[in-house]
Amino acid sequence: QVHLVESGGGLVQAGDTLRLSCTGSGRTFNFWTMGWFRQAPGKEREFVAEISWTGGRTNIADSVKGRFTISRATDTVYLQMNSLKAEDTAVYYCQAKFRGDTLVASPPYEYWGRGTQVTVSS
Repeated sequence: QVHLVESGGGLVQAGDTLRLSCTGSGRTFNFWTMGWFRQAPGKEREFVAEISWTGGRTNIADSVKGRFTISRATDTVYLQMNSLKAEDTAVYYCQAKFRGDTLVASPPYEYWGRGTQVTVSS
């Protein structure tokens, strides 16, 4: 069974730093991008960042660009969050998405973790 398990969330003050981790298990994640989404209370889930399976390409949401970075070591993805703001408060979810040839691979093509809470007090 495939699992994505996030860790590293917590309660911090504005301006502080946190590093989230997400480790996948149950399969290898070659040809899978891994990334982060977040959902604040009363809001829809939004994209934060993603990284290609080789780690060679990253995509960062404008709202966190310059403050957050994403990195990857095989089946673990990290989100380094600097200069945190109150508006970064949310549950952060890890996602793995298959980017290979679906003609030769069986579904599912997407997995989600259960989330980790990040609370930033102002």
